[in-house]
Formats: sequence, structure tokens, C-alpha cells
Amino acid sequence: MSKILIVGAGGQLGQDLIARYQREQQHDVVALTRAELDVSSREQVLGVIGAVKPDVVINAAAYTAVDKAEADVDGAYAVNAMGARNLAEASMRIDAHLVHVSTDYVFDGTKHSPYHEWDETSPQSVYGASKAAGEAEVRSIAPLASIVRTAWVCGPHGSNMLKTVVRLVTQSDGPLAFVNDQIGCPTFTDDLADAVYRVGIARVPGVLHATNTGTDHDVSGVSWWEFARAIASSVGGDPDRIGAITTTQLDPPRPAKRPANSVLAPSAWRAAGLADLKAWPEALASNLTRLTHTN
Repeated sequence: MSKILIVGAGGQLGQDLIARYQREQQHDVVALTRAELDVSSREQVLGVIGAVKPDVVINAAAYTAVDKAEADVDGAYAVNAMGARNLAEASMRIDAHLVHVSTDYVFDGTKHSPYHEWDETSPQSVYGASKAAGEAEVRSIAPLASIVRTAWVCGPHGSNMLKTVVRLVTQSDGPLAFVNDQIGCPTFTDDLADAVYRVGIARVPGVLHATNTGTDHDVSGVSWWEFARAIASSVGGDPDRIGAITTTQLDPPRPAKRPANSVLAPSAWRAAGLADLKAWPEALASNLTRLTHTN
């Protein structure tokens, strides 16, 4: 029986990671929330990992308040960069395999085609820069670690686009508006948790992109406006209530710059022999059922 340490277990991904590992009934899972382990503390991280002695460490801990990070630079780097450094060091000391979860925000979003794993990073926000720094720390200290980049994460736990649109469509009247000049691949936490599980078990090294795909496994992406309309239709709402606006029309404007193109191509993922995550429309349907049962 392998021992798995999940860090950031209270987050939306962390909760589905716990469920995924426990489902196999062949893992001893230790799940720690932010309150139980502060990844920015080297002393705490070395102490906990040294005591638990896991075979695999999953880093789902992150400072994800994208706009807040613009003013809280030190806070974002403490978790996203130093936290990654501390976990990489502690994992290397006991020969544990580290799976570090990263983000599309490490790219500037100006590419006119999907980003693959070897594209040069160029973050445009403090959040993105702090996550890129975390990736660099992991690569430097634990070169055989897995770095799993993902995008547009949502699911039945926490705050996310799926839950926001469902609430707005079902509990309010009148027009709604979402941006149509940001495109990406929606990624659902249960599918992402399964992806992380597979990578951790196989100890696949290097940078990997993992998002839900489009229909027929294409990676062309959709806009937030298109995604919101799909959610509205799926819960019996009127998608025509949802209008399209540009990012510059957001009121109030967002402090952090978002990548216009967040589509991640799973080139290395597929080359490693890993099966694609399911298509996001299929995942949306199953997650709306989960959301109903969760609430």
C-alpha cells in the first residue's frame, strides 16, 4: 500500500483528489488543509513530510486569488513559489514523487494556437509570475517531478464559474454578460483529480497539460461566453439571456490581466501515452448532477 500526501486538501481540487485516491482502496491517504500545513513554512513542510514519509506528494495548495495577488505580491510568492520550493526539497529528501499543479496563467495568452508544454512562459500577472516561479523551483530541485498545468478549473466544491453561472441563471432575472475574447478549455475537478492520480502512480516526469477536451478530443477551446451559455442551457435556462462583452467592457475592470488564449494542448501528455480527459460537454453534464447532489 502506497502512502499519498495531499497538500491543499480543502480546496476544490483537493477534495476530489481525496475521493479519487480513496476510491482505489490501496492507498494510505494523508490529506492536509492550509490550516494544517502552511507550505510557505520550510520548517513545517520538512517536519510533516519527514514524519509522514509519503511515496507521492500532491501539491494542490495555491494562492489563487488572482486579482488580490496584484497587491499582495509577497503573499502570492510565499505560497506559489516558496511553497513549491519547500515541497520539492522535502520530497527529494525522502525520494517521494512530487506532483505539482500549475496553471495556464504562466503564458501571456497572445499565441494564435494552443500552447504546448514546450512553449516559452511569459506571465502577465503576479499570480501567473508566482506560479511560473513555482514551476522553476520544482524543476531545479526535483527534476523528475510532475508539473501538471491546467486551466479554467471548476466543479461542485469551492467558488468557480460553473457554480456562479448556475446561481445567476436559476436565482436571478434579467440579462447577464460574459466575455467572449478569452478562450480556454474548461476543466472539471473530478477529471483533473483522475489525471493527477494517473500521473502520480506512473511517476511521469516533466511538464504536462491536462484539461478537458472539446468534442472529438479537439483542443480549440471556447470563450467564457460560450461556456456560460452551455451551462445555462444545461440547467434549463435561456442562453439568450447571456450577452457577449469584451474584457475591456468589464465593470469594474479586473486588476490582473487574463490570458486571452488559455487553450493548453496536451502534446507531452499524449506523447507519454496518457489518455485524454473526457470532453468538457460530457463532463459538464455529470458535474451538474454532482452539484445538485452536493447541494
